[in-house]
Amino acid sequence: MNVRSGRITETELLVDGKEVAFHRVHGHGVYPLTLAAQLPGEPPQQVAVRLERTGVPERPLSCALELGGAVHPMPERTER
Repeated sequence: MNVRSGRITETELLVDGKEVAFHRVHGHGVYPLTLAAQLPGEPPQQVAVRLERTGVPERPLSCALELGGAVHPMPERTER
């Protein structure tokens, strides 16, 4: 999951380095936001990634993977 924010906020969901879902909005984004995609394989699996505001300035968004009925919190990595 990549999030680029500013006057336009772009959120992309990547699987194996390839974009599988994308969302763009003017402003700082609307949360919670869920992006859904299909994982490759036989049979393909549905996956969703949910972003939510945390209310904490040091870590403004939390990210969770929803797969097979289970929710898995995702660790944050930031690029600078």
